[in-house]
Amino acid sequence: MAAKTEITRADIMPMARYAQERLARRKALVAVKRNRRVSVGPHATFYFESYETMWQQIHEMLHIEKGGEEQIADELRAYNPLIPKGRELVATVMFEIDDPERRDRVLGALGGVEGFMTIRLAGQAIAGRPEGDVERTNAAGKTSSVHFLHFDFTDEQVAAFREPGAQVLVGIGHPNYGHLAVMPEAVRAELAKDFA
Repeated sequence: MAAKTEITRADIMPMARYAQERLARRKALVAVKRNRRVSVGPHATFYFESYETMWQQIHEMLHIEKGGEEQIADELRAYNPLIPKGRELVATVMFEIDDPERRDRVLGALGGVEGFMTIRLAGQAIAGRPEGDVERTNAAGKTSSVHFLHFDFTDEQVAAFREPGAQVLVGIGHPNYGHLAVMPEAVRAELAKDFA
């Protein structure tokens, strides 16, 4: 069965029902997310998104903000672009640093980092394409702690990614943050399902 690539109004459950099922759904999603993340270096984590992760995110926003019917279209517009469309992987990349001073210092040195994120396999680098919603680096050169990236694959790259045991590297090649991580096999196998 092909992965779903868009959440529609018909996919949104009544908020009263979601509130009843919320804890169980959040717990179930923890297991889903376990094989959709790769830490790269000491501060960055790539969280690979899917229909399920975005469905949950939309419902959480609706539950927390209680904006009713008017909010639904906004949430669909915001989160549908982060669902893989069949020939891509989509990642939310977060720089997670608890200490505020250290976080400011690290992010202040990483301007433009979104242009240095790649997935490497079969001798090829697939450059991340930043989500075009907002600029993630300010005029002073400080980057955001959250980035949204699309990794667009060719048919040949999809085939290589789907090969059991294929070595996949996730990397950031910024001059001030140069790190690579080997994608665990369980993560590769899970993400392979995102391709149509």
